[in-house]
Amino acid sequence: MTTDLGALNAAPRFDNQDPALFGQTPSQTVGPFFHYGLPWKGGGDLVGRSDMGARPDLMPPEHFLLAESGTTGRPQGEVIEIAGGVYDGNGAPLNDVMIEIWHANAAGRYASVEDGREEVPLDPHFVGFGRAATDSNGIWRFRTIRPGRVPGPGNTLQAPHIALSVLGRGLLKRLATRLYFADGEGNGEDPILALVPPERRHTLIAQRRSAGSWWLDIVLQGRNETVFFDL
Repeated sequence: MTTDLGALNAAPRFDNQDPALFGQTPSQTVGPFFHYGLPWKGGGDLVGRSDMGARPDLMPPEHFLLAESGTTGRPQGEVIEIAGGVYDGNGAPLNDVMIEIWHANAAGRYASVEDGREEVPLDPHFVGFGRAATDSNGIWRFRTIRPGRVPGPGNTLQAPHIALSVLGRGLLKRLATRLYFADGEGNGEDPILALVPPERRHTLIAQRRSAGSWWLDIVLQGRNETVFFDL
């Protein structure tokens, strides 16, 4: 038996490569996140061993035991808690968002081979990176060390800050922003904060709620939208 290839090629195509069946492939948004793996148990606690960061309410007990914080000891510096809510353009809290943080230690040095300043000490018990999910009310929390000042562009010195990444449903890529402290040394001269219009800088400045506790809301759209940076 022979096959007429010309006739076969001319026949209608009904496989999954037929453009008549499918339009343009949609872009993949960030998420969803599997709460038994991302974020991990203790990912929001950079100074001790706790469950902060994960969502035990969304995990069966056997999954919640899979991982724990890798903290090796007590880091140097002032222990603080940073927290806030994540809201959409209508002011509704978002309970399916993941927040990542990255910042320097108390002496102002990152735990990275790219930070080669030998005169500034590393902290063997501080990695500077954490990950946490928003809870059922859209609130995120981290326990960490208040960072020191790090060099900035043009031989400047940046004010103490924490880099935040926001990842969630409906986002095509992570959103990058910063958290500064209302009483932070050098806020008025920070070269990055100076790039932000004065009337919008408040969206990056955390306010003290109590001793060692700071709060910063993240608004994804609308009138009070948080300032996000291009990477």
